[in-house]
Amino acid sequence: MYPLEIVAPMKSELTGNGFEELLTSTDVDNAVKQTGTSLLVINSVCGCAAGAARPGVVLAVRNANKKPDHLFTTFAGYDVDAVKQARNYLLPYPPSSPAIALLKDGKVVHMIERHMIEGRPAQMIAANLLEAFETYC
Repeated sequence: MYPLEIVAPMKSELTGNGFEELLTSTDVDNAVKQTGTSLLVINSVCGCAAGAARPGVVLAVRNANKKPDHLFTTFAGYDVDAVKQARNYLLPYPPSSPAIALLKDGKVVHMIERHMIEGRPAQMIAANLLEAFETYC
């Protein structure tokens, strides 16, 4: 598990922009049960999370005409039980961090996995999410 000193600033990039932290498996269960659309970000310490995933997600949420009803995040390698539980809801997608999932009434309707984040700019991630928001939110 990563030390809090390392993950705290990375967590705050999302929590400071309206994302609710899911710290336990119960938090995840309660979040996924909510009706409407939910954006769930599995955050990570990796460079693609820092350079593309987090900035892309924030950019999309800030600029969206249609937005998800709920914004959630949990941190791989830190919020271990929460991430494990979140990944159960993201099946059949394999474990990925970072990962960005749009859920509607608890079901995944759009997924961005790590391999879709690596090497891409934040603006591309944001554009992908904005299209998904228009379709599902």
